[in-house]
Amino acid sequence: MRARRNLLLFAVFVAATLLVCGLTYRLALNKARADQKSMGAAQLQIAALDLESILQKFEALPFALGFQSDVRQVLQHPEDELAVDRLNRAFKTIQQQSRAVHIFMINPAGLTLASSNWDDEFSFVGRDFGFRPYFREAVLGRAGRFYGIGNVSSEPGYFIAQPIYRRQDQADGDVPIGVMVVKVDLAEFEHTWRSSDDPITLTDAGGVVFLSNRPEWKYHSLGPLAGNVQQELAGTHQYADLPITPVSALPAALQRGFGEHVSRPVGRLGWQLMLFPSQARMVRSATLSALAAALAMAALAISLLAWYQHRRRVQERLESRDALRRAAEELDHRIAQRTGELTAANQAIAVKYEKLQQTETLLRTTQNELVQAGKLAMLGQMAAGVTHELNQPLAAIRAFADNSVKFLARGQTAQVAENLEHISGASANMGKIIAQLKGFARKSGELVSAVDLRQTIEAAALLLGSEFQNHRVEIVIDVRQAAQVTGDAVRTEQVLINLLRNALDAVEEEPVKRVRVVLDVEDGQAVVRIRDSGAGIPDEVAPHLFEPFFTTKSSSKGLGLGLAISSSIVQAMNGQLTAHNHEEGGAEFIVRLPLLKTET
Repeated sequence: MRARRNLLLFAVFVAATLLVCGLTYRLALNKARADQKSMGAAQLQIAALDLESILQKFEALPFALGFQSDVRQVLQHPEDELAVDRLNRAFKTIQQQSRAVHIFMINPAGLTLASSNWDDEFSFVGRDFGFRPYFREAVLGRAGRFYGIGNVSSEPGYFIAQPIYRRQDQADGDVPIGVMVVKVDLAEFEHTWRSSDDPITLTDAGGVVFLSNRPEWKYHSLGPLAGNVQQELAGTHQYADLPITPVSALPAALQRGFGEHVSRPVGRLGWQLMLFPSQARMVRSATLSALAAALAMAALAISLLAWYQHRRRVQERLESRDALRRAAEELDHRIAQRTGELTAANQAIAVKYEKLQQTETLLRTTQNELVQAGKLAMLGQMAAGVTHELNQPLAAIRAFADNSVKFLARGQTAQVAENLEHISGASANMGKIIAQLKGFARKSGELVSAVDLRQTIEAAALLLGSEFQNHRVEIVIDVRQAAQVTGDAVRTEQVLINLLRNALDAVEEEPVKRVRVVLDVEDGQAVVRIRDSGAGIPDEVAPHLFEPFFTTKSSSKGLGLGLAISSSIVQAMNGQLTAHNHEEGGAEFIVRLPLLKTET
């Protein structure tokens, strides 16, 4: 019963809310429409005053031009070329100063005798404008006014025409001997109107739009044109014979804003200046008012609901007091029952928690052992790499030491001193390699500097010089262009030593033992090519050439880490190490490294 009553109250309130919102929307829409019309009328008044001022500014100009000294001379003696030229030039000067579009003079037959555009491609001189309404009015002794598209220049404008009489002090009964015409451009108003969000149009007496801030509406009518209006447009060529169709015939998107409007007459030709207030703005204003009314009704509903809830809460509090008393008694009984159940559950949880702790301890121990095993594996791999990298400097030290003994026996102390310096340098390089290993263990960044590849190649060749001599291998170094790269000199030298050592091993059993090293610059990269005269790289070996621990040599000659380490070093320097068989025979290893960028 209570639910049905509440539903009925809710339905009544919703109906009242809809009624209030509807009335508010209607009243607000009427007020917004009235306000928009009032503002539109004020805006039209300003625009009309501006338009009237422009029209009045040029109204007396054709009459005043009739007093030019050569006007009557040209009308009475059109064959006087000097007078015609003077008049043309005077018209042009006055047109430029007054900012009129054109000034021209027509004889009673409708033929143009002089014009301000006499020297233009589309000159009016010699043109027949007898069909224009402004000429027909002026030749009858009345001021002629007309707006249309020029049939010569195709430019729209407002034409003002005044009759010219034989005598300046016109007497009664005089017949005009010519017509003076001034053409004015009204397009400036369109540019001014474009600042308005609402459509503004200027229509002629027949309802044809000829000025508007909506270009797509121009030369369209407000409604279907009557037959006599269409005939008049065809006879005067007012709009260059354009097909005049209603604005309502345009696509829906181009009709946006067309509809209810405010208007104001302007000019002397029955023109109407119209403004189309935004219907969307009116609807938006009315909608906001309706939403405000809905919010007010919602606030009222919330207030009533709060008051109702307060009453219910007081009643429920009284009922809850009795319910709490009965619940307290039942709760005491249940607490005793639950306490026993919870005690047993806690004991079971304690046993499970102890097992979980044991499992967690076992997992942590296993995890630590796995981490330690990973560290040992990494240290083993590093030890193998360091052993391979230190093997070459140790061989060089041994070779220099042997040479020093021979030089010392011969008494060549200078060569001994030089070899000792090389031994010291090789020892220093070994120290740098060990220091780099320690730095890697500490995860510290490597120090980089400018590396001169020519010096690095020469240093690597020098360290292996004794081995090349012992094996009677010819080494040719061809430095075509010096190059510097960014990297570690020791690691770069180690790459070259590894590659030279591989080339040395490749030609050991060959009849022609030659290793060629070429340094060049290609496409912004330093390129080092190391080519040997050996048998080349077997097809089954090529895919695995840079894999760790892959080697075709005996265990006494290497662990298969040289090329893998060299490739890693080159990649760390943003370079590339590749290998292929040369077309003339033998293997060729190519090291490509970015050139050192110098500041300009």
